[in-house]
Order: sequence, then structure tokens, then C-alpha cells
Amino acid sequence: MPQPQTTRRLFTLSLVAAAALAPSAAFAQAKPLQGQVVKIVRIDPLSGLLGSVGISQRKGYEFFAEKFSASNPAGVKFEISFIDNKLSPAESLNALKSAIDQGVRYVIQGNGSSVALALVDAINKHNERNPGKEVLYFNDAAVDPDLTNSKCSFWHFRFDADTSMKIEAMTTYMKDQKDIQKVYLLNQNYSHGHQVAAFTKENLARKRPDVKIVGEDLHPLAQVRDFAPYIAKIKASGADTVVTGNWGSDLTLLIKAANEGGYTGKFYTYYAGVTGTPTAMGTNGAGRVYQIAYN
Repeated sequence: MPQPQTTRRLFTLSLVAAAALAPSAAFAQAKPLQGQVVKIVRIDPLSGLLGSVGISQRKGYEFFAEKFSASNPAGVKFEISFIDNKLSPAESLNALKSAIDQGVRYVIQGNGSSVALALVDAINKHNERNPGKEVLYFNDAAVDPDLTNSKCSFWHFRFDADTSMKIEAMTTYMKDQKDIQKVYLLNQNYSHGHQVAAFTKENLARKRPDVKIVGEDLHPLAQVRDFAPYIAKIKASGADTVVTGNWGSDLTLLIKAANEGGYTGKFYTYYAGVTGTPTAMGTNGAGRVYQIAYN
């Protein structure tokens, strides 16, 4: 999931790529593409517990679509629409089909690697069957390493570091923090959360074999409204540190429960800077909540 401060960079890269791949005949004539419309769709959650993240991102994309439409070297207009996928791979595939039927060739998505994997597969099949009408997928946040390894696609471009890279960086910092002795892993129960847990264990075993993993939990994605029971388990384990890849409400409500439950340990996160979580942290987050991010 992208950080707010990186929206401009990500959208600029997307727009540059989209403009560069507009119909090549105009480029062959060395004429501006004045008047052409580049249609882009973002397929991500806009409702439910994680909807606030998508809505915040939508505002950023709308702002920059308008800004770059007003002035860009190619002379094109950028038209961006948004489809609420409710964080569902099935809903996302329906949205993709609808967008393609409307002439969209540029797809943006990021919230949820399960969705990303479904989109990559569908776009690969579409492009194979429809030469000359290929669709490009710009991924601004889905960080499953498989997307650029075993599931690597020519049509997929990711603008974020993957989980293996982020955990490598995070644990490189953690290994020098001598106060870290007991770690609890709390993550969302889908591919991203599984990989955060796996890579954390692997990296800490290599860099800090003295650190003990004293607990591990996977919880349903975007369904937990009260994390107090998880905080109670973390406190009972004696953990001084929590590592989590949670995002959106799953991180906001976790931090809120930790503050209310009196847990004073540290949190190492991916997305503490995203909508809602800074408010939940308040002044209690200073020196306790850390974020690894690609900027």
C-alpha cells in the first residue's frame, strides 16, 4: 500500500508510461497527441473497513490527473476512474472486464496482493488473446515477491519494494537494537501477512539468533474491529516488540488497542504513516512505532 508522500511519484511514473504507450502512429508523424484521452482505471477498495485508504488515494490520483492533464509534453488528457473492488479478487476481475470493455488500457491497483495476483493472471490471458489491444497494469503497493519472481509479467510494473526487500531493511536496523529480545508476529491472514511473518523469522534467525519469537498470529483481513484480545496475548507472551505488515484499519485499530490496553512495547510496521494510524498513535507513538517504507 503506497504512502501518501509517494502518490505524486507513482502517478507521474504511471502517466509517463501511459503517454509513451499511446498510439504509435502519431509519434511516427512527430506530432503532439493533442486531444487524445488516456483512460486509466484504479481498482481498489473504496468501502468497508479499508475503504478510507482507497478514498485517500483516490483524492491524490484525481488531483494529479487534473494537474498533468493541464500540462504534459504529449498534449494528452488523462481520464481516471475508480472501481470499488471491496478487496475481492472476484470483484476485481469483474471490474477489469468492465474497464476493458470501455476501452481502458491502463490499470492501477495496489491494496492487496491477492487482488494483484488475480489481475496479473487475467491481464496476461487478455493480452495473449488480444494482440494490439494490450492492457498494462501499474502496481503501486502490492508487495508479494512472487509478482516479480515466479509470477513475473511483461505487462506488470511495480513501483514499490517487495516484502523480502522491506524485511531485509527492517531487520538490518533491528539487529542493532539491543533492547529487542522477544518478538511477536501479528499479521493479516493472506499472502502478504504470511510472507511478512516468514521473512521476519528467516532474517532474524540469520542476523539476531538470540532473539526469540514468542508468539505468532494471523487474523482475518479487514474483519477485526477489536484487537484487545490480541494485545492481551502479546502482553502475556512477554514480547517487547511486535512486527506487523498490517495496513488500514487493521493497523489503526491494533495501535488503538495497544494504547488502551497499556502495551508499551515497540511496533515495527510497513504502513504506520497511512490514513488513520498517525491519529491512533497520538503522542504515544513517539519512539515506539517504526515504519519501513520505500520513498
